[in-house]
Amino acid sequence: MSLPNNVEKLFDGKFKPLLKRLNSFFRHKKGKGSSQLKEVWISLGAVLVVVGIIGLVVLATVNKVAPEETPVVIEQLAPEVALVLRHPLTGKVLETELDTLPQVFGTMVENSADAWPLSGLDEAFFVIEAPVEANIPRFIVFSSVEDDIAKIGPVRSARPYYLDWNDALDAVYGHVGGSFEALDLIKFTYNTIDLNQFFHGNSYYRQLTNGRYAPHNVFTSTKMLKDALPGLNLDAPKYEFWKFKDDTGATGNKSVKVDFADGATYDVVWNFDQSGNTYVRDQGSRKMVLENGNQIEANNVAVIATDIKIFDAEGRKHMVTVGSGDAMLLQDGEVKLVRWVKETRTGRLYFTDTNNEEIRMNPGKTWIEVVSSVSQARVID
Repeated sequence: MSLPNNVEKLFDGKFKPLLKRLNSFFRHKKGKGSSQLKEVWISLGAVLVVVGIIGLVVLATVNKVAPEETPVVIEQLAPEVALVLRHPLTGKVLETELDTLPQVFGTMVENSADAWPLSGLDEAFFVIEAPVEANIPRFIVFSSVEDDIAKIGPVRSARPYYLDWNDALDAVYGHVGGSFEALDLIKFTYNTIDLNQFFHGNSYYRQLTNGRYAPHNVFTSTKMLKDALPGLNLDAPKYEFWKFKDDTGATGNKSVKVDFADGATYDVVWNFDQSGNTYVRDQGSRKMVLENGNQIEANNVAVIATDIKIFDAEGRKHMVTVGSGDAMLLQDGEVKLVRWVKETRTGRLYFTDTNNEEIRMNPGKTWIEVVSSVSQARVID
């Protein structure tokens, strides 16, 4: 091991001359006087002092990191967080992990006043509402093989933009016919899992009682949809799912009103219920009550804005579903201005904050209202 530079200089400057003097003395010590001997002892003492200093310098420097070296800093790891298993569709906590993703069904349900009261919407884990012709809203209602919903409907026809939301969940798409554009996309372009009532009549039924009439009287159920699966010969579903958080209770008390069209018939109010940390849906200036007497409740509600254009004389619409745009997210009684993001046609729609971080959803049911501008949504304190 070489000595540090400052030690070598001290050795060469002080220690070497003294050693030379001692060596000379002992070679010629005969006949020397006491004065020379005294000088030698002084020199010897000086040598010992220098040796001591050298020792101290070596001890002080030998374990130091060279200035040009950067010490490695090891960060202390955070305490291990327990893994929480959540359902991929609802975010509810699971005791054991699922073997496969549940097969999803996306069913077109109309919201025309002639079709009221509706069925099955209160039990769906996810619903998207968007305008069709004449700005009358229509739903795509998502359920899964795990659900047991006795009645869903009235079921109506397909439109192109609903296919993009359906296919993001690799869902079986239930509908009664559709626009020419939607049917062509299903047949020739997309890999949509099609369950058109025209060709799968056993998966639907027509109700001829209680004042029901065509085209507002076609219904289905999750049992009928599940019974259709063997004939579809499907692979295991593949889809992305949201990040979820714990439901920690209400932190606000805000509700939202959404204007869908001129007049109040289809206007929606999501009233916040602090006691359950949920949003209860009103429609047309009154409580929205389904055929089974239930109201609709949601744990998350979003209003997303996108480009909507009429493209034919019937008032059919084209709608941008891929990309990003302004959105309003209702959670825990709070209203957040966020961004909706859908990176590909078959990718999952999700929400980001001002830092472009994905927002975690509350476990449970989620509703999305699609409009042309967030100005159609108004916060109610």
